[in-house]
Amino acid sequence: MTTTTKSFGATRPQTAEIKSVFANFVDFAALYRQRRALARLDANALSDIGVSADAAKAEAARPVWDVPTGWRA
Repeated sequence: MTTTTKSFGATRPQTAEIKSVFANFVDFAALYRQRRALARLDANALSDIGVSADAAKAEAARPVWDVPTGWRA
């Protein structure tokens, strides 16, 4: 005897989709930490990495969902 099951309602997300959402969350969290660290650098540290104070301030003020261009697919 063959039994079939039919699922009703919402389908479960695929494993790859779950990993993708988790990976995005991890990336956004890292970007948030990096921008906060950039905002804390003093003028000497910014000079060492070749970033102006205005550029650092502008980058640190960007929202977390405003990701670098290279991240966009």
